[in-house]
Amino acid sequence: MCGITGWVSFDRDLRASAETLNAMTQTMECRGPDDRGTWIEGPAALGHRRLAIIDLPGGRQPMTVETPNGNVALVYSGETYNYTELRAELAALGHEFRTDSDTEVVLHGYLEWGEDLPERLNGMYAFAVWDGRTDKLVMIRDRMGIKPFYFYETPDGVLFGSEPKAILANPLAARRVTLDGLRELFTLVKTPGHAVWDGMNEVEPGTIVTVDRAGLRQRAYWTLETRPHTDDQETTIARVRQLLDDIVRRQLVSDVPRCTLLSGGLDSSAMTAIAADQLAEEGKTVRSFAVDFLGQAENFVADELRGTPDTPFVHDVAQASGTDHQDIVLDSNALADPEVRARVIRARDIPAGFGDMDASLYLLFKAIREHSTVALSGESADEVFGGYLQFFDEEARTAEAFPWLVSMGKHFGDDSDVIRPELAKRLDLEGYTADSYAEAVRGIERLEGESDFEYRMRRICYLHLTRFVRVLLDRKDRASMAVGLEVRVPFCDHRLVEYVYNTPWALKSFDGREKSLLREATADVLPASVYDRVKSPYPSTQDPKYALALQEHAKDLLAKPSHRVFEIVDRDRLSVAAHRESPQITQASRRGLERTLDLALWLDMYDPELVLD
Repeated sequence: MCGITGWVSFDRDLRASAETLNAMTQTMECRGPDDRGTWIEGPAALGHRRLAIIDLPGGRQPMTVETPNGNVALVYSGETYNYTELRAELAALGHEFRTDSDTEVVLHGYLEWGEDLPERLNGMYAFAVWDGRTDKLVMIRDRMGIKPFYFYETPDGVLFGSEPKAILANPLAARRVTLDGLRELFTLVKTPGHAVWDGMNEVEPGTIVTVDRAGLRQRAYWTLETRPHTDDQETTIARVRQLLDDIVRRQLVSDVPRCTLLSGGLDSSAMTAIAADQLAEEGKTVRSFAVDFLGQAENFVADELRGTPDTPFVHDVAQASGTDHQDIVLDSNALADPEVRARVIRARDIPAGFGDMDASLYLLFKAIREHSTVALSGESADEVFGGYLQFFDEEARTAEAFPWLVSMGKHFGDDSDVIRPELAKRLDLEGYTADSYAEAVRGIERLEGESDFEYRMRRICYLHLTRFVRVLLDRKDRASMAVGLEVRVPFCDHRLVEYVYNTPWALKSFDGREKSLLREATADVLPASVYDRVKSPYPSTQDPKYALALQEHAKDLLAKPSHRVFEIVDRDRLSVAAHRESPQITQASRRGLERTLDLALWLDMYDPELVLD
């Protein structure tokens, strides 16, 4: 896992711009604390920060190969889980290797197969190849968008990076956010390719972007396709387990300490149990970590979203699977700490708005990094197998809207209520969301003979796998890489995604519960308590001291009436939320406070130009 960046400028020799490339590369230090490297040749400049995972001494980058017609150079972030098979195939074709790294396999794979390479890769990756034989830059992102990748077109080329901050370190990139950027921040619709920053784009998942003197072109090499599913229930369950066993085994490969993230839910418990069994075959024990909040297990209050605390289930799994387990217990002071909030925003480059759940994730990863460099996560199983409440909520199922927005609106309210009324009118978030939904469902293929209900559920699954999951994957990547921790996501293996996506909903929920296929496929390794547990989302603190701390920070902000945040946020509404009595602090008002504090810090840190008309 690493951070990549670069600059192609066809009208200049970038050797005179080494200082700028160094600045761009330095922004990626958190993603790659182990090593740095830069490479410049004529119009191309590549930068790399390395987090060493495989072949610690041999995987330095940028990595180059000299050919008779020019040099080919690569900067690569991620992991290719089938690199040993590809290495053997390439060696049989005559390729010679100097290292044991997957990076070198990807580079030689490009030399052999060109832009057909990503169709052969199994993994999470974002990489750029400068092909000096044709003076062309090739940027490629993994199928599910696990690894982030951004680019910014310039008059004579392009800037790129793992994160916006790398691009923004170049004077050619404007720190500008328009109404469309704010719309994206406040709607949670995750428009493909949208990067919030004006002029910046994401390399879309499953996409190849090429840049040469003729301009920029994009081509999808993978999309989520509709296919018939002919396996019966028993065969489907067996196939899911077969895939999971193979995926976890591949993703446990590492030359550095690894662990699992364990929440006590079905997803992370199944993944941890499989990993524990596989490592036990080698005489090894898996480490597991869970996040908890001071006093929460003892004082837990059930609500519509979370019926049980995580800790008892976490401990059941740890005991049953024999993991070396540690709870990371956080208090409200840490969650509300402005310095932690600033680190989260710096990691994301935007005020993402997940509040204490962002802070706790960052602090969890920071604590884990003291023990491990690689962690396996249960992220994305809800999107793949159908685990969220909205999959079973008739209103969310039938609404012509993103189903998670319907569900979240019921439980959390609308945190966009903090926006100044005149700005809210210009933003027209309702219209933006409706247009985004119409675009998202356009072109979803319907299987011949598929019932109206099955097609409706296919659409909901598709939306989660192509929109919502990308929000959570980006959150996970940024929070983990901010502390130099590589988080792998077995449930995003494209083979599993394709297979389960095309499994009819009647099979996905054959027992009337969420994630029926995953539960039965892993029943043999799960404690009974976890097998029977109802879905519970990522935990959030219930300590009233946290909301009180938010209110104090909001009062400090209100004491600065000239602060730029009031170009966006309604000052009177903030004042009401900041002075509300503790028992009256609702989830919606708490989220509004978090959103406002995030915005204020982001404006202080990035000083963006806001174009609000």
